[in-house]
Amino acid sequence: MAHAAPAAHRQHRQMTDMTHLGMLAYAGPLLLGVVYGFWAAYIERQAGPVTTANVFYGILCGVLFAAIAFGLGRMGTSVMQEIRAAAYGAFGGIAVGYLHSLTNQSILKAVVVGLFAGIGVGVAAFYRFHTHED
Repeated sequence: MAHAAPAAHRQHRQMTDMTHLGMLAYAGPLLLGVVYGFWAAYIERQAGPVTTANVFYGILCGVLFAAIAFGLGRMGTSVMQEIRAAAYGAFGGIAVGYLHSLTNQSILKAVVVGLFAGIGVGVAAFYRFHTHED
């Protein structure tokens, strides 16, 4: 008689303080913030010369993006999957819609692009949370 192999038990640690965060907890949002900041500064520049205002604009956008991404990552399993997925979707939609609004297209087009991006991010986040958590 054949027996199924026992499944490995996954243990999740609840982190109560932020002193035990791994390198990826900081590197992921930081890398995404740098990319977002460069992208926003590039679009804002609009083929003109690079100015100090443009550089500070990119830094500001990148820092805000990284801070919000870090905060969303710290929510963890303390929040329901649906709420977390909606938060990620809203953040992704707002971020993409804002970048699209910098291209001097109509605001309606930026809203539609952000809405579809947000729906896509929210659905992908919900799928990931639903399939990878116990």
